[in-house]
Amino acid sequence: MLALADPDLDNGPRTEKSATLRMCAVSRERRPTSELIRFVVSPTGEVVPDIKRKLPGRGLWVSATRQMVAEAIRRHQFSRGFKRDVRVASTLAADTENLLARSAVEALAIAAKAGQVVSGFAKVEAALTPRQGGTRVAALIHASNGAEDGIRKLDALARQKAGNEGETLEFSIISALTSAELDLALGRSNVVHAALLAGSASKTFLLRSQILVRYRLADADKTAGTATKDSTSHSTSPSK
Repeated sequence: MLALADPDLDNGPRTEKSATLRMCAVSRERRPTSELIRFVVSPTGEVVPDIKRKLPGRGLWVSATRQMVAEAIRRHQFSRGFKRDVRVASTLAADTENLLARSAVEALAIAAKAGQVVSGFAKVEAALTPRQGGTRVAALIHASNGAEDGIRKLDALARQKAGNEGETLEFSIISALTSAELDLALGRSNVVHAALLAGSASKTFLLRSQILVRYRLADADKTAGTATKDSTSHSTSPSK
């Protein structure tokens, strides 16, 4: 007898690799996997977020917002979805956010090792200064607890750079990580400003920081799939 497909659970992290849509267990809407978080049950019976989508076992997907994860806990959706008694920590929503932040820090560290990050006000300023040739800046990064004056100056320079280089230039301004988290990623102290240079490693950091921002800010029913307008992560393009 053929087993019926379960709409709530996938068949494991290494199956259906081409699938780009999954159903949110809370909203019952199908969304791109980039807008969802996969959860699995650990060997000890505890629900854990599978941020990198590599943990074994069948997975249940929830829209990648803190509000939706909290709602899944409130509705006992994990027990229903996994069709068994599972343990769900009361801190699961916060724990998921911490793991998303850690994932972004790891990606930034990899980008730095690949030579795709410069840090410090002077070096970031130089990277944003219009010049012929050179590597394109993919994102401007500020510590979330950085001083407003320095942030304002570099943001203004970024807008000027966009204007000088034309309509096709567009990059993100990200302030999703604290100075301590930037220190950890870049292996130095008191990092407040950094510039992410274009490259394959930088793309991974951009994707992970975007999902972190969405998790903290988005209303999953209204803004998933659209760029956030909050200053935590937004795009800069020339004024028209």
